[in-house]
Amino acid sequence: MKLAVPDMISPSYFPALAAVELGFFQREGLDVTHDLRAPANRCYEDLRDGHVDFVGASAHAALAAFPDWQGVKLLCAQGQGMYWFLVMRTDLGAARGDLSVVRGRRIAAAPWVEMGLRRMLMAAGIDPLADKVDIAPLPGSVALKVNTGVTVAEALADQRIDGFWANGMGAEIAVRRGVGTVVIDTRRGDGPPGCFDYTAATVATTDRLIAAAPQAAAGAIRAIVATQAALRQDPSLATQVGRKLFPPLQAELIAELVARDAPYYDPSLSEPFVSAMNRFARDLGVLSAEVPYQQVVATRFSHLWKPQALYQVPSATEYSGSFPDPSSAPR
Repeated sequence: MKLAVPDMISPSYFPALAAVELGFFQREGLDVTHDLRAPANRCYEDLRDGHVDFVGASAHAALAAFPDWQGVKLLCAQGQGMYWFLVMRTDLGAARGDLSVVRGRRIAAAPWVEMGLRRMLMAAGIDPLADKVDIAPLPGSVALKVNTGVTVAEALADQRIDGFWANGMGAEIAVRRGVGTVVIDTRRGDGPPGCFDYTAATVATTDRLIAAAPQAAAGAIRAIVATQAALRQDPSLATQVGRKLFPPLQAELIAELVARDAPYYDPSLSEPFVSAMNRFARDLGVLSAEVPYQQVVATRFSHLWKPQALYQVPSATEYSGSFPDPSSAPR
């Protein structure tokens, strides 16, 4: 089975990646591999067309391939809240929370990711068109195998853009290099009221997979829930995963970013969140009407969001790149 993510060198979809690398899918009897397929709409298009089985990406982007939530279900959250950062060039002197700094500036943002920024600016009284805010993908940043966050951080350092709206890895790199300043971090209270619930990182699959293989859908949820618990307990496990998947710099940063995000590792998808996300989608014209919660979320599996007996994973000092036989894992 295949799991598609739109950005790999990132904390955004790390629980899904780690569920593969730490063996939690395998322990559910699922042979799952992860695949970078940028941008997010491409992930969902491939899900629709049967090229992948699961997508770990922003929830609202499912509407790119499944109009009005027809044919797709969200299984669980990888983390709560909209998780992108607005980072501006340091020399612009931007103050934390001051969205007015975007006026007349060029901001890099991936397709569908940019919707969160556009709606937030609208809520803050900034009209991207009238205020000449150029929000667009960085040329070359949405190719199939490109990691957007680190790519836009490099562009900011080269002053090819004035800012970016992207993931925590890109933000961390820009800040550490002294080329970027975080202006908005919606998870930690920045931005207009309500923007936290515009979207979230989730795991999704098709109605047809749920109908044909409900045990696979349930196993995927259990794998994510167990991974979240393991990373909360020992964020240093992320380093071992990062060293396998990421370049050296990002591999050494990922555990710190996972520890920072761990308080948001809640797999539940609440009705208020879905309602707020749908309102956001309607405001941007990508959803034609309100749809029932049960049409968006695979509620038949919601009992699995509460951790059961979790698997034991080795600490970072014990990790050797291999795991016990899946048959020995507690159930």
